Amino acid sequence: MSEEKRKPTPEEKAAAAAEARAKAEALRKLREQEAQASQEASPVEASQEPQEEVSAPDAKPVSEMTPEEKAAAKKAAAAEAIAKAKAVKEQAEASPTPAKPVSEMTPEEKAAAKKAAAAEAIAKAKAAKEQTEASPLPAKPVSEMTPEEKAAAKKAAAAEALAKAKAAKEAKEAAETGADTVDSAPDADAKAKAAAAAKAKAAAAAAAAKAKAAREAGGDESGDDDAKAKAAAAAKAKAAAAAAAKAKAAQATGDEAPAEETPKAPSKNQPYLDKYVSRISEAFGQEVIEASYINELGKEVPTLTIQNERWHQVAQFLRDDDQLSFEYLSDLHGVDYEDRLEVYYHFYSYKNRQSLAVKVKTSREESKVASVMDLWHGANWNERETFDLLGIHFPGHKDLRRILLPDDWVGYPLRKDYVQYDEEV
Repeated sequence: MSEEKRKPTPEEKAAAAAEARAKAEALRKLREQEAQASQEASPVEASQEPQEEVSAPDAKPVSEMTPEEKAAAKKAAAAEAIAKAKAVKEQAEASPTPAKPVSEMTPEEKAAAKKAAAAEAIAKAKAAKEQTEASPLPAKPVSEMTPEEKAAAKKAAAAEALAKAKAAKEAKEAAETGADTVDSAPDADAKAKAAAAAKAKAAAAAAAAKAKAAREAGGDESGDDDAKAKAAAAAKAKAAAAAAAKAKAAQATGDEAPAEETPKAPSKNQPYLDKYVSRISEAFGQEVIEASYINELGKEVPTLTIQNERWHQVAQFLRDDDQLSFEYLSDLHGVDYEDRLEVYYHFYSYKNRQSLAVKVKTSREESKVASVMDLWHGANWNERETFDLLGIHFPGHKDLRRILLPDDWVGYPLRKDYVQYDEEV
């Protein structure tokens, strides 16, 4: 490659820039010395040639100038300003910044480039300011200006303001360019925090989905052991994911790991549930209770799942036991969970002012649950309705027949596999 076409190296460019800055500084000092010398010599010249100074057009007051002289002075000032701007531009072009890509720079080179850009921007702004101040327009009062002079002054002021704003904007952009480039790489700590948060969110969503699936599989008020286990596992996974995310965020910021969250306080009705389980277990054994829990989705009502074969005996015990005394049956209905049917009972004790929910499971093929009509007469129509719409039989009921549909109706409409027999109905 020839010497003319070879690109200068960063070192050569830096040397050329330093040399240009040195020349500019020397030129500035020389101009300052000349200006100082001219100021010192001006009194002597004024005393020696007073008549000549009076006759000089540059020293003539603006108020005494003719329109032609004013136009000539304004034109000369504009030409001087253009010449100074051109000199500043040539000086800036003579000292180009290193053309090395920012991605290949070391941290020291990036800091140096940022500092050099800021210094160059400040120098440009200062030069523009000095240029404006070096060629001021005639300071004629506005009250003495003609309409044409006022319009020209207004236009010149607008141009000056525009130039200042542009110079300030360029200086700001040049100063911020380095910082924007250096800081463009993503922070490793921020990425780690975002990943931890996303992981925790995904775990929480999965836990919520599992909990929802468990509720749908076992009903809103199901006491199934599998549903309880799934819900507990989902809650535990969600809490663990949240704790892990907090610990990771604290570690990334340098803070101490947060203290473990306090466990959830037990339900206010937990003592009642313990009491019911204890009394029934003492009377019939623990195996008669298939599940026991606090239904958080149903006003925290203590809930039991009782064996189907022992249900009538347990029901009579719930009514007659002095410590339980559930003399009122407020609700009875059936539910189809596709793999099984359930009958739900809700009792209330006016003596103890306490509530209890009981569930009894039965199969779809031989759906039957012992009637409690002989214990609570209000179960009469509820058991008939459950039989009418779900096909659950209640052995012991004195008048078990349909209550809503005709006797010759085919099927049970509330079962999930129900197919309408008469299409015209």
